[in-house]
Amino acid sequence: MPALAVDLYSDTVTRPTPAMRKAMAEAEVGNEQAHEDPTVNELCAMAAELTGHEAAVFVPSGTMCNAIAYRVYCRQGDSVILDQLAHPIHAEAGGPAALSGCMLTQVDGGRRGIFTGAAVEKAIKPYKHNRPLPKVVSIEQTSNFGGGACWTLDEVKDVASAARKHKLALHMDGARMLNAVAATGTSAKAFASECDSTWIDLSKGLGCPVGAVLVGSRDFIEESWRWKHQFGGAMRQAGIVAAAGVYALKHHVQRLADDHQNAKRLAQGLMQIPGIEVDPEEPETNMVFFDVNGAGMTNFEMSERLLAKGVRIGTGYGPRDLMRAVTHLDVDAKGIDLALAAVRDVVAGRA
Repeated sequence: MPALAVDLYSDTVTRPTPAMRKAMAEAEVGNEQAHEDPTVNELCAMAAELTGHEAAVFVPSGTMCNAIAYRVYCRQGDSVILDQLAHPIHAEAGGPAALSGCMLTQVDGGRRGIFTGAAVEKAIKPYKHNRPLPKVVSIEQTSNFGGGACWTLDEVKDVASAARKHKLALHMDGARMLNAVAATGTSAKAFASECDSTWIDLSKGLGCPVGAVLVGSRDFIEESWRWKHQFGGAMRQAGIVAAAGVYALKHHVQRLADDHQNAKRLAQGLMQIPGIEVDPEEPETNMVFFDVNGAGMTNFEMSERLLAKGVRIGTGYGPRDLMRAVTHLDVDAKGIDLALAAVRDVVAGRA
């Protein structure tokens, strides 16, 4: 396989910039478990301020953020209400069941992984002793398998109102919340203020090598520390990696809009190639989902042929096993054009 020229497999493939690496090398560190790492403390304070929540905890991954939140809210046998396309159902290795013993009550949102307060109401059945008790509603911003779709603030408020009515917690999987901020113009604080807990992923569009920050009330975060430790999330002198997050929150948030423009550039180019269907045609954020079956090959065959040309685009996403290209800070407009040229060559039989 040739060296990768363009990697659109995920925004998790980003590498720290030289300036981020310098910040990491120079970071002050201490015992994170004793709250003595000044860089971790700075990152947590920044995340709490950004989201308007009382406190925060730094953990290795966004998946662990979801696992901790579900563990705080649920006892074994309780249920989490979430969309049928939600990441915890499809891509967290059965963590909700294995770590929290909770049921996942799926709703069909109808809009690319985004559901309504009415859907929450429908999912809540009259209490009987033989039914799992719902304890939390979980929403994903942006909706990954929904094509990177953004929840609007009104949609979040609608679900939050239904959750509060039934005394349920509202948790936001914030894997790409800052992409939604860039796309909609709604602040992270506005989105997060409707939720009891949320998190900011550092290792996707922000370009950090690892990590996420879970935010909530002081009591929620205090309990989260226990589950973080039980789940293996103790990191000790974590300031070295937390420094990447501090740098990213200062320097990489505004540039997320560039990724969205590159996604649109890619989608527009793909739609001009015969046999390719882009779904949706207008990406909301940094994800482009498309199908090449109309070009006489499967998506998996296209992925393999592109890889042989040094372009990596994943496939097998969603019910239709679509291809998914995710733009990020390591791919500029020139890289998008190289990827499009490779797709055109494969479709034309030149590769």
